[in-house]
Amino acid sequence: MEGAAARPSELPIVTLVDDDARVREAMENLLCSVGIDTVSFASAREVIEATLPDRPGCFVLDVRMPGLSGLDLQDHLLKQGNHTPVIFLTAHGDIAMSVEAMKAGAKDFLTKPVRDQTFLDAVSRAISADLERREAQTNSQKHIALYQGLTARERQVLRFVVEGSLNKQIGFELGISEVTVKLHRSNMMKKMQVTTFNQLFTAWQALPSHIRENVE
Repeated sequence: MEGAAARPSELPIVTLVDDDARVREAMENLLCSVGIDTVSFASAREVIEATLPDRPGCFVLDVRMPGLSGLDLQDHLLKQGNHTPVIFLTAHGDIAMSVEAMKAGAKDFLTKPVRDQTFLDAVSRAISADLERREAQTNSQKHIALYQGLTARERQVLRFVVEGSLNKQIGFELGISEVTVKLHRSNMMKKMQVTTFNQLFTAWQALPSHIRENVE
């Protein structure tokens, strides 16, 4: 039985930014040859002013461009909360610049001219990383919504359970009976849509740190 076809919004897309039209066209053709969609821009300013598609993928940025550089664009994207992976291309092999880019979260820093397979491998890694990031984000949002459905007491019990406390210990800490702890624990597990400790621990770890660190 064949799997369901991916919706257009789920198909990867690579955003190409290079002031050299020939380079953009070559990258577009290469990515098209392996079935990857692209959208191209001649400058960082064009990207900033555009409405970008909300699809998994990556950015491929030329480092040195007239006006804003690729590094400037990377910084802008991060400040806007856009954590789509970035691959840099440069004709200069600037080591200091590559270090700066990687520290800011770039997935790869490639020197022109780059071999087709090397470029495709870098794009593949970046897309895979973005798919994983999006999946983790979706899971986190799901578990946040479930967590928000817990009562204050159920949240306390959840914290103690994932810390490895026994029902008797939880009851002592909260000043309630062991029977009451079991009731809260059962309700909490149902609301979190889990049946085992491992599933509960995974759900707990998926919550943002500010939630996990502020259970009263």
